[in-house]
Amino acid sequence: MRDTRLRRLRTLPLLGLLAALFLPLGVGLAPSAAASSAATPVRIMPLGDSITGSPGCWRAVLWNRLLEAGHTDIDFVGTLPEQGCGVEHDGDNEGHGGELVTNVADQDLLPARLAATRPDIVVMHFGTNDVWSSISPDRILAAYTELVTQMRASNPDMRILVAQLIPMNPGSCAACAQRVVDFNARIPGWAATTSTSRSPVTVVDQWTGFDTSTDTYDGVHPNAAGDEKIAARWFPALAALLEEGVPGGPGDPGDGDLTCTASFRAVSAWQGGYQAEVTVRNTSAAPVEGWRVTVEPADGARVAQVWNGTLTTAADGTATVTDAGWNGALAPGASAGFGLIATTPATSSAPAATVDCAATASS
Repeated sequence: MRDTRLRRLRTLPLLGLLAALFLPLGVGLAPSAAASSAATPVRIMPLGDSITGSPGCWRAVLWNRLLEAGHTDIDFVGTLPEQGCGVEHDGDNEGHGGELVTNVADQDLLPARLAATRPDIVVMHFGTNDVWSSISPDRILAAYTELVTQMRASNPDMRILVAQLIPMNPGSCAACAQRVVDFNARIPGWAATTSTSRSPVTVVDQWTGFDTSTDTYDGVHPNAAGDEKIAARWFPALAALLEEGVPGGPGDPGDGDLTCTASFRAVSAWQGGYQAEVTVRNTSAAPVEGWRVTVEPADGARVAQVWNGTLTTAADGTATVTDAGWNGALAPGASAGFGLIATTPATSSAPAATVDCAATASS
C-alpha cells in the first residue's frame, strides 16, 4: 500500500531546515500543511476482474491524476499487488483476472478481502466475464446487491462507484457487444433502488465514448488509450467523494457502537422441516467478544436443533442462539455462523425466518 506519505518523507530535511531558520523569528509552518500531513488516508479499493487488475493501468493514470489535483491523502487498497505499468503509483487492487462477480457473491469471497483492507470507497468495474458467459442481467445484479450488502457490513458508510461496463467485442463472442448494452441499461435502475443516503451508490458511465477498435488490444482489455479514457471517467466521481469527505469509515474513533448483522439461508427442505444456516458478521470498527441472534421462523416453523451455537426457545417459537464460545470473538469485518434444523407445519411455504443480531464488547 504505497501511499503518498512516502513522497512527503523526502521533503522532511528541507522542512526541518526551514523550521530551524524561521522559528527563532517567530515564523511557524502553516497549520493547514501540518493538518494535511497528519490526515488519515482515504482507503480506495479498485474492485473487478482483469480489466481492473491485469494489469489495469488505468489505476496508475487515475492515481497520478488524483495526486496532481491535490488529493494526496489517499491509499489504494487490495489483496493483490501492483502488476507493472511503468508508472509510479499505488498498485494495490482487488482485480482478479477471470473472476465472475456471480462467483464472488456465491462463494462469499469478498468479506475476507474487505476485512483485510478496510476500504472507505469501492470503485467497481465488474461483470465482464459474466456477460461473456451469458449470465442473465438479473443474476448479475443480484450478485451486485450481495456485494453491496457485504461492503456495508464491513463499513456502513461505504461509498460505492459502479461502472457501466466498457464495450466488449471479442472475436469469439459475436453476441457479447449487445449483451453489454443490455446489461448496462439495467444498472442505473438497480443503483437507484440500492443507494442510501448513508452509503450512496453512484453510477459511472464507462461505456459512452469507448471504442473497442481503438481503445482495446483484443476487443475486451483496454490499451493505453483505453486506460486514459477509463481513468478520465472515474476521476470526477471519485474526486467529488474525496472533496466531500468520507465519514465514519473503518477505524473512525467516533463510531464506538458495537454492531453485527445476521443473514439466513435455507440449505435444504423436506416435508415437515428444513435445514438452514445463519451467518453472523461484526459490522463495527472494534472487536466483539460474543454475539446473540434471535431467529423468528415464518409460517409456524420452530427451531428444533442448532450446532455451533447454544439454543433457547421462547413459548411463541422465537429462538435465541448465542455463540458457542470458541466462535464468539470476531474482529471487525469477520464472520462466524451456525446451522439449524426447523420443524414446519404441513402447510408451510418455502423456508424463511427473520434474524437479528446483538454483539457484546471485547474485554
